[in-house]
Amino acid sequence: MKMSRKTKAIIYILLTVIAVYFLAPFVYMFFTTFKTEAEAIAYPPKLFPSKWLFENFVNAWKSQPFGTYLKNSILVTVLTTAGQILSCSLVAYGFAKFEFKGKNALFMILLSTMMIPWDVTMIPQYMEFNMFGWINTLKPLIIPAWFGSAYYIFLMRQFLMGIPKDFEEAARIDGANSFQIYWKIYMPILKPSLILVGVLNMISVWNDYLGPLIFLQERSKYTLALGLAAFKGVHSTRIIPMLCITVIMIIPPIIAFVVAQKYIVEGTSGSIK
Repeated sequence: MKMSRKTKAIIYILLTVIAVYFLAPFVYMFFTTFKTEAEAIAYPPKLFPSKWLFENFVNAWKSQPFGTYLKNSILVTVLTTAGQILSCSLVAYGFAKFEFKGKNALFMILLSTMMIPWDVTMIPQYMEFNMFGWINTLKPLIIPAWFGSAYYIFLMRQFLMGIPKDFEEAARIDGANSFQIYWKIYMPILKPSLILVGVLNMISVWNDYLGPLIFLQERSKYTLALGLAAFKGVHSTRIIPMLCITVIMIIPPIIAFVVAQKYIVEGTSGSIK
């Protein structure tokens, strides 16, 4: 049913009001980072600072080894995202395009692991990684991602199920093997789903606090999320530095979401179909 212009205008106005409501705290936080401590806690509050103090970001960044924390976060995020994309796409390809005994049962077992909260497996994982000698290294945060995630496998499998087998049959006639079909045929088609998984994993890993808290001990191994939490514990009364580091930390996920939003919609709709 086609909507009238009046209905569309009302919907757009409502969406704009809702967007402003949710964005207002972030906008206020951003402008507060350029204020003095006195202005930040002044009442009634003012949106814009009387003097723009850009050095607040520099001072906050230099107060802790945030450069090291950033490097660790980038390393963990990039490697885990690459691991999830490769491993999950391979497993999803197997479940979607191959027929073998017990396939449905194995897929149901895989999905059932999504109902197990991480809190239950936290202690066994710690004991296992401690036995491997991985505690206080980045390995517990990176290596498990190379064994896939049930949710991401489900998303990719659903996307692959909607792709006709004509592509695969044509490739086999041309002499392509299973891996070549996966890499050269399905991986390009999977681009929206791969980007969706990449963005979701990137946001999850970038903001992860509990994992680094459990497995990391030395500050030189901290990620940005854990470093920010430690910074808040030391400088709990200093509002401006905390806001500056928080703003820096939320920029990458926002950029990733804005750049990839088209593919996120395509990947989600394809998985639902």
